[in-house]
Amino acid sequence: MNKKVQLQDLGFKDYKDTWDFQEVLFQEILDIKIKNRREELTLETPNHFLYVEHPHVYTLGKSGDLSNLLLSEKQLAEKGATFYKINRGGDITYHGPGQIVGYPILDLENFFTDIHKYLRLLEEAIILTLAEYGLSSERSQGETGVWLGVGTPFARKICAMGVRASRWVTMHGFALNVNADLGYFDNIIPCGIKGKAVTSMHVELGREVDEQEVKQKIVKHFADLFEAEMV
Repeated sequence: MNKKVQLQDLGFKDYKDTWDFQEVLFQEILDIKIKNRREELTLETPNHFLYVEHPHVYTLGKSGDLSNLLLSEKQLAEKGATFYKINRGGDITYHGPGQIVGYPILDLENFFTDIHKYLRLLEEAIILTLAEYGLSSERSQGETGVWLGVGTPFARKICAMGVRASRWVTMHGFALNVNADLGYFDNIIPCGIKGKAVTSMHVELGREVDEQEVKQKIVKHFADLFEAEMV
Protein backbone atom coordinates (compact mmCIF):
# COMPACT_ATOMS: atom_id res chain seq x y z
CA MET A 1 0.00 0.00 0.00
CA ASN A 2 1.38 3.38 -1.05
CA LYS A 3 0.61 6.03 1.56
CA LYS A 4 2.63 8.75 -0.16
CA VAL A 5 0.49 11.63 -1.41
CA GLN A 6 1.88 14.04 -4.00
CA LEU A 7 0.93 17.57 -2.97
CA GLN A 8 0.58 20.15 -5.73
CA ASP A 9 -0.67 23.75 -5.52
CA LEU A 10 -2.04 24.78 -8.91
CA GLY A 11 -2.53 28.41 -7.86
CA PHE A 12 -5.28 30.39 -9.62
CA LYS A 13 -6.65 28.12 -12.34
CA ASP A 14 -9.75 27.82 -14.53
CA TYR A 15 -12.32 25.29 -13.25
CA LYS A 16 -12.61 23.28 -16.48
CA ASP A 17 -8.83 23.07 -16.95
CA THR A 18 -8.51 21.79 -13.38
CA TRP A 19 -11.35 19.31 -13.84
CA ASP A 20 -9.62 17.97 -16.98
CA PHE A 21 -6.35 17.63 -15.04
CA GLN A 22 -8.14 15.76 -12.25
CA GLU A 23 -9.64 13.39 -14.81
CA VAL A 24 -6.18 12.61 -16.22
CA LEU A 25 -4.76 11.75 -12.78
CA PHE A 26 -7.92 9.83 -11.87
CA GLN A 27 -7.75 7.76 -15.08
CA GLU A 28 -4.05 7.03 -14.64
CA ILE A 29 -4.77 5.44 -11.26
CA LEU A 30 -7.72 3.47 -12.65
CA ASP A 31 -5.61 2.20 -15.57
CA ILE A 32 -2.95 0.87 -13.18
CA LYS A 33 -5.61 -0.86 -11.08
CA ILE A 34 -7.20 -2.46 -14.14
CA LYS A 35 -3.78 -3.61 -15.39
CA ASN A 36 -3.00 -5.09 -11.97
CA ARG A 37 -6.24 -7.03 -11.98
CA ARG A 38 -5.97 -8.29 -15.57
CA GLU A 39 -2.31 -9.25 -15.44
CA GLU A 40 -2.16 -10.22 -11.76
CA LEU A 41 0.44 -7.53 -11.07
CA THR A 42 1.08 -5.44 -7.96
CA LEU A 43 2.07 -2.12 -9.50
CA GLU A 44 1.91 0.77 -7.02
CA THR A 45 -0.87 3.32 -7.50
CA PRO A 46 -0.08 7.02 -6.87
CA ASN A 47 -2.11 9.43 -4.73
CA HIS A 48 -2.49 13.17 -5.31
CA PHE A 49 -3.69 16.19 -3.35
CA LEU A 50 -4.34 19.29 -5.45
CA TYR A 51 -4.85 22.78 -4.06
CA VAL A 52 -6.41 25.37 -6.36
CA GLU A 53 -8.22 28.70 -6.36
CA HIS A 54 -10.82 29.15 -9.10
CA PRO A 55 -12.22 32.21 -10.87
CA HIS A 56 -15.94 32.69 -10.08
CA VAL A 57 -17.76 29.49 -11.02
CA TYR A 58 -20.91 27.57 -10.06
CA THR A 59 -20.92 23.77 -10.27
CA LEU A 60 -23.89 21.42 -10.09
CA GLY A 61 -23.49 17.80 -8.95
CA LYS A 62 -24.99 14.90 -10.89
CA SER A 63 -28.02 14.65 -8.58
CA GLY A 64 -28.41 18.42 -8.29
CA ASP A 65 -31.40 20.56 -9.25
CA LEU A 66 -30.71 23.26 -11.84
CA SER A 67 -33.42 25.44 -10.27
CA ASN A 68 -30.99 26.02 -7.37
CA LEU A 69 -29.04 28.29 -9.72
CA LEU A 70 -30.84 31.64 -9.53
CA LEU A 71 -29.09 33.30 -12.49
CA SER A 72 -29.68 33.28 -16.23
CA GLU A 73 -26.82 32.80 -18.70
CA LYS A 74 -26.79 36.56 -19.28
CA GLN A 75 -26.61 37.30 -15.53
CA LEU A 76 -23.79 34.75 -15.14
CA ALA A 77 -21.81 36.57 -17.83
CA GLU A 78 -22.48 39.94 -16.19
CA LYS A 79 -21.03 38.62 -12.92
CA GLY A 80 -17.98 37.21 -14.68
CA ALA A 81 -18.95 33.69 -13.60
CA THR A 82 -19.16 30.36 -15.40
CA PHE A 83 -21.34 27.29 -14.78
CA TYR A 84 -20.67 23.55 -15.13
CA LYS A 85 -22.74 20.43 -14.52
CA ILE A 86 -20.25 17.90 -13.22
CA ASN A 87 -19.86 14.28 -12.11
CA ARG A 88 -19.46 14.62 -8.34
CA GLY A 89 -22.09 14.00 -5.69
CA GLY A 90 -23.99 16.86 -4.07
CA ASP A 91 -26.00 19.76 -5.44
CA ILE A 92 -24.87 23.26 -6.42
CA THR A 93 -21.95 25.18 -5.00
CA TYR A 94 -19.79 28.20 -5.72
CA HIS A 95 -16.02 28.49 -6.11
CA GLY A 96 -14.08 31.72 -6.34
CA PRO A 97 -11.19 33.85 -5.15
CA GLY A 98 -10.50 33.70 -1.42
CA GLN A 99 -11.67 30.09 -1.20
CA ILE A 100 -9.33 27.15 -0.62
CA VAL A 101 -10.31 24.23 -2.83
CA GLY A 102 -8.73 20.83 -2.22
CA TYR A 103 -8.97 17.85 -4.57
CA PRO A 104 -7.59 14.60 -3.09
CA ILE A 105 -7.24 12.04 -5.88
CA LEU A 106 -6.54 8.93 -3.85
CA ASP A 107 -6.61 5.20 -4.33
CA LEU A 108 -8.48 4.44 -1.13
CA GLU A 109 -7.21 0.85 -1.30
CA ASN A 110 -3.93 2.40 -0.14
CA PHE A 111 -5.72 3.61 3.01
CA PHE A 112 -9.13 2.04 3.68
CA THR A 113 -12.12 1.07 1.55
CA ASP A 114 -14.89 3.14 3.10
CA ILE A 115 -16.33 6.23 1.35
CA HIS A 116 -18.27 7.26 4.46
CA LYS A 117 -15.06 7.22 6.51
CA TYR A 118 -13.28 9.14 3.73
CA LEU A 119 -15.80 11.98 3.86
CA ARG A 120 -15.81 12.06 7.66
CA LEU A 121 -12.00 12.32 7.75
CA LEU A 122 -12.03 15.14 5.18
CA GLU A 123 -14.53 16.96 7.39
CA GLU A 124 -12.37 16.26 10.45
CA ALA A 125 -9.30 17.80 8.79
CA ILE A 126 -11.28 21.02 8.30
CA ILE A 127 -12.81 20.92 11.80
CA LEU A 128 -9.35 20.55 13.37
CA THR A 129 -7.96 23.35 11.21
CA LEU A 130 -10.75 25.74 12.17
CA ALA A 131 -10.25 24.87 15.84
CA GLU A 132 -6.70 26.24 15.54
CA TYR A 133 -8.29 29.62 14.81
CA GLY A 134 -10.68 29.37 17.75
CA LEU A 135 -13.64 28.46 15.54
CA SER A 136 -15.86 25.66 16.86
CA SER A 137 -17.28 23.78 13.86
CA GLU A 138 -19.01 20.45 13.44
CA ARG A 139 -20.95 18.17 11.14
CA SER A 140 -24.67 18.63 10.50
CA GLN A 141 -26.55 15.34 10.41
CA GLY A 142 -27.46 14.35 6.85
CA GLU A 143 -25.61 17.33 5.35
CA THR A 144 -22.06 16.69 4.16
CA GLY A 145 -19.58 19.47 4.91
CA VAL A 146 -18.57 21.56 7.90
CA TRP A 147 -20.87 23.95 9.76
CA LEU A 148 -20.93 26.49 12.55
CA GLY A 149 -23.88 26.98 14.91
CA VAL A 150 -25.46 23.59 14.20
CA GLY A 151 -28.81 23.23 15.96
CA THR A 152 -29.30 26.99 16.29
CA PRO A 153 -31.23 29.47 14.09
CA PHE A 154 -27.80 30.75 13.00
CA ALA A 155 -26.44 27.54 11.45
CA ARG A 156 -24.03 28.43 8.64
CA LYS A 157 -21.87 26.40 6.30
CA ILE A 158 -18.18 27.21 6.04
CA CYS A 159 -16.93 24.26 3.98
CA ALA A 160 -18.71 22.37 1.19
CA MET A 161 -17.79 18.87 0.04
CA GLY A 162 -18.62 16.72 -2.95
CA VAL A 163 -16.72 13.72 -4.26
CA ARG A 164 -16.77 11.11 -6.97
CA ALA A 165 -15.36 7.62 -6.50
CA SER A 166 -14.87 4.68 -8.86
CA ARG A 167 -13.01 1.45 -8.01
CA TRP A 168 -12.08 3.19 -4.74
CA VAL A 169 -10.38 6.09 -6.56
CA THR A 170 -11.59 9.55 -5.51
CA MET A 171 -11.76 12.95 -7.17
CA HIS A 172 -13.28 16.39 -6.47
CA GLY A 173 -13.20 17.30 -2.77
CA PHE A 174 -13.77 20.30 -0.50
CA ALA A 175 -14.09 24.09 -0.69
CA LEU A 176 -13.34 26.10 2.46
CA ASN A 177 -14.42 29.74 2.54
CA VAL A 178 -11.47 31.72 3.88
CA ASN A 179 -11.60 35.25 2.42
CA ALA A 180 -14.31 34.56 -0.17
CA ASP A 181 -16.88 37.14 -1.33
CA LEU A 182 -20.02 35.59 0.15
CA GLY A 183 -22.26 37.73 -2.06
CA TYR A 184 -21.81 35.17 -4.83
CA PHE A 185 -23.66 32.60 -2.71
CA ASP A 186 -26.78 34.80 -2.94
CA ASN A 187 -27.16 33.62 -6.54
CA ILE A 188 -27.75 29.98 -5.59
CA ILE A 189 -29.47 27.83 -3.02
CA PRO A 190 -26.18 26.41 -1.68
CA CYS A 191 -26.12 22.60 -1.77
CA GLY A 192 -29.88 22.80 -2.37
CA ILE A 193 -30.48 23.55 1.32
CA LYS A 194 -32.94 26.40 1.80
CA GLY A 195 -32.83 28.71 4.80
CA LYS A 196 -29.22 27.96 5.78
CA ALA A 197 -26.57 30.66 5.63
CA VAL A 198 -22.99 30.49 4.37
CA THR A 199 -20.00 31.98 6.18
CA SER A 200 -16.24 32.28 5.89
CA MET A 201 -13.23 32.43 8.19
CA HIS A 202 -12.68 36.14 7.59
CA VAL A 203 -16.31 36.95 8.50
CA GLU A 204 -16.17 34.82 11.65
CA LEU A 205 -12.78 36.18 12.75
CA GLY A 206 -13.33 39.75 11.61
CA ARG A 207 -10.05 39.88 9.71
CA GLU A 208 -8.28 38.70 6.56
CA VAL A 209 -6.80 35.23 6.99
CA ASP A 210 -3.47 33.97 5.62
CA GLU A 211 -4.56 31.34 3.09
CA GLN A 212 -1.12 29.72 2.80
CA GLU A 213 -1.10 29.17 6.55
CA VAL A 214 -4.57 27.57 6.40
CA LYS A 215 -3.43 25.26 3.58
CA GLN A 216 -0.46 24.10 5.64
CA LYS A 217 -2.68 23.34 8.62
CA ILE A 218 -5.19 21.37 6.50
CA VAL A 219 -2.40 19.27 4.98
CA LYS A 220 -0.94 18.53 8.40
CA HIS A 221 -4.28 17.30 9.73
CA PHE A 222 -5.02 15.40 6.51
CA ALA A 223 -1.65 13.60 6.77
CA ASP A 224 -2.26 12.70 10.43
CA LEU A 225 -5.80 11.45 9.86
CA PHE A 226 -4.97 9.41 6.74
CA GLU A 227 -1.56 8.29 8.11
CA ALA A 228 -0.20 9.65 4.84
CA GLU A 229 3.22 10.96 3.85
CA MET A 230 2.89 14.23 1.91
CA VAL A 231 5.58 14.63 -0.76
